[in-house]
Amino acid sequence: MSFNVLTAEISHETNTFSLHKTGKEAFMVRYALMGAAAITERGDENTELAGFLDAGRAHDWQVTHTLSTAAGPSGKIRRKAFDWLCEPILASIKKYPFDGLLLGLHGAMVLDFCDDGEGELLQRIRSLVGKEMPIAITLDPHANVSEKMCELADIIVSFQTYPHIDMRDIGRQAGDILQRTMAGEIKPRTIRVGRPMLEEVNGGRTDIGPMIERNAAARAYEEQADVFVVSINAGFASADVREAGPTVLVSGQGDFVAHTAFAETIADDIWNRRFEVLNDYLSVDVAAAIAATYEPDKGPLIIADYADNPGAGGYGDSTELLRALLDAGVKNACFGPMVDGASVQMLQSAVVGQPVQIALGGKTDPDFGGGPLVLEAELLSLSEGHFIGDGPINHGLSGNFGPSAVIRVGGIEILVVTIPKQILDLQQFKAFGIDPQSKGVVALKSMQHFRAAFEPISGKIIVCDSGALCTPRYDRLPYHNVPRPIFPLDQPEG
Repeated sequence: MSFNVLTAEISHETNTFSLHKTGKEAFMVRYALMGAAAITERGDENTELAGFLDAGRAHDWQVTHTLSTAAGPSGKIRRKAFDWLCEPILASIKKYPFDGLLLGLHGAMVLDFCDDGEGELLQRIRSLVGKEMPIAITLDPHANVSEKMCELADIIVSFQTYPHIDMRDIGRQAGDILQRTMAGEIKPRTIRVGRPMLEEVNGGRTDIGPMIERNAAARAYEEQADVFVVSINAGFASADVREAGPTVLVSGQGDFVAHTAFAETIADDIWNRRFEVLNDYLSVDVAAAIAATYEPDKGPLIIADYADNPGAGGYGDSTELLRALLDAGVKNACFGPMVDGASVQMLQSAVVGQPVQIALGGKTDPDFGGGPLVLEAELLSLSEGHFIGDGPINHGLSGNFGPSAVIRVGGIEILVVTIPKQILDLQQFKAFGIDPQSKGVVALKSMQHFRAAFEPISGKIIVCDSGALCTPRYDRLPYHNVPRPIFPLDQPEG
């Protein structure tokens, strides 16, 4: 029997502390692809959609893909924008009969009228399709998974890697479970357990540390006939919402007492190991001092500004790390991105190769990451900011920084952009004439995703906290909605 399946991708990781509300334009700027256009761009790359289509071909589905869209992590989504996101899905459901739905979501979407964006979307869908139609969703493991999401989605499958490199595989896995459900072979539901923490202490990092053991335990538990998938979510600490924090999910059937008990063992481990921090968050001045004396015999020193990560809603315009590198006299280095559309616009009237004076960065909120730096710079290039990724995460996918410039200050080449994006692909430098492999020092704005592409070329990696909006010093952030007590806000640090 061939089933009719509706698919869609909607992704937003909402940093509720951001001053920038998220409207329709934020999705249009990153990507908002309808139907066939989405399949053309994303249908054969490392995406959830590609995994959905793999499942569709394997099981001879009739697939109706509605849309694929994402906005860069930023503030709460406006109601009008959210209604616009929902409309293609709801319109298709009203128009065509479906046997199941397969949605690629994030799991940490917050609306300006509701803390649980994914739950609100699923509720609107259920109001049309009823309780019986099977719904499978995929999530980023930085989801803050709500009880409502588990109640309304029969099947929840989260990525198992951070850096995220398994999107297509997870999409296929969700599709295979959906197929068995539509065929009447299984009747899954999803249970959830959590702990009073803002996030798993290492953000769910899977390249090293305790998540390796937890994932192994989850895969072993999935060997049981009534267990279809176990998902371990680190949570997203930059969302000040009631159901924040790490969760363990089991989508299965049968003995839910046993399933819950297993999930509790993983959640207990997350709690019990809450002080085992893997990253050493250096000050920017210490990081710069290391850079100033670094010998790149085995590859460049990679400095990640964890706190100004646009991939978690950071503004991308923190100047503290750049200031420290310039003060330390670091040479043969590159830095990016510095998000400063106003400076890029000013540079449009400058002459490539000529000196310019620029007040760079620090314009959004100087209390988080420092104010503008007044610099004498040489303009190296201007561009529209387009690139195509070639690394493990973004291979074959187009990206856009918006109008961009490369300037040189002292011994540092600086990529200045308009649209915030974290660095997770070498092409985000190379496309603009900067070769990170030839540098002694590469300073970039990212938490963990950069490791997939940059670790293979690096001689050493260090992580710093510039004090920007995604600082791991959570006591600097005005939490009001998370339940208290919660770790680490209400726990001793030792």
